[in-house]
Amino acid sequence: MKLGPEAQSEVVVSRLLWAAGYFQPAAYYLPSWRLVGAPDPNPQPPGRFRLEAERETRIGRWSWSANPFVGTEPLRGLFVLMVMVNNWDLKTQQNPLYELTDGAAVPVRRYAVGDLGASLGSTRWFFPGSKSNIDDFERGRFIHSVRNGHVRFHYRGAWREPHLKRGVTPADVRWISERLARLTPSQWSDAFRAAGYTDTETQRYVIRLRQKVQEGLAVAGGS
Repeated sequence: MKLGPEAQSEVVVSRLLWAAGYFQPAAYYLPSWRLVGAPDPNPQPPGRFRLEAERETRIGRWSWSANPFVGTEPLRGLFVLMVMVNNWDLKTQQNPLYELTDGAAVPVRRYAVGDLGASLGSTRWFFPGSKSNIDDFERGRFIHSVRNGHVRFHYRGAWREPHLKRGVTPADVRWISERLARLTPSQWSDAFRAAGYTDTETQRYVIRLRQKVQEGLAVAGGS
C-alpha cells in the first residue's frame, strides 16, 4: 500500500495505462480504512492498495533500454503517455516484470511501469517535481517542437533515462494519442473519481489531459 499524494495519482495513471492497452496490476484508492492491531488511532489516512493476484507473480524488473519492445510504437507511446501525465520518476528499478499463469499452458510475461505516483504535477531537471498538483499540472506545457522528424517535449523527467527523449516521432505521438482519444469524458472522469479527486479537480485534470491528446494528434498531423 501507499500513503500520501502519490496514492491518488498512482491510481489514476494506472487506470489510464490500462485503458490504453498496457498491463497494470489492479490498484484501488481508499479514502479511509482501519488497520487491525494498529498502534496509532484508527481510521488510517487515505491510501492506495495494490492487489496481489494468485496467478500473477513478480519475477524481476525490465529496463527501458533493454526489453523486447525497443524500437516499437507501443514502447515509445508508453513514454509519451508518461510525458502527458508528467511522471518524472522514470527508473528501470521501478519497472516490474510479471509472470501470469491464469490457465495458460506456458506462463505469459507482462511488462509494467510501477511506482506511478510522481505524476499529475510538474517536472524539473535533476530535482523532484511535484505530485498530484493540479495548478502545476495545468501550467505545464506538452510538446515543444518537431525537429528532424523527432518530437521535443516540455518535459524534464527523463534525465535518468535520457535516450527515451531522443527517438519519439510524430507517428509515435499519434499512436498513443489516438488510443486516448477513444476514451469518453465519463471514462476520463471515472479514473479520477476512483482516486478520490473532487469534481472540480477531476474536471480540471480531464480538460488539460484531453487538450494534450488533441495537441498530440495535431502534431502528428504535421502541425
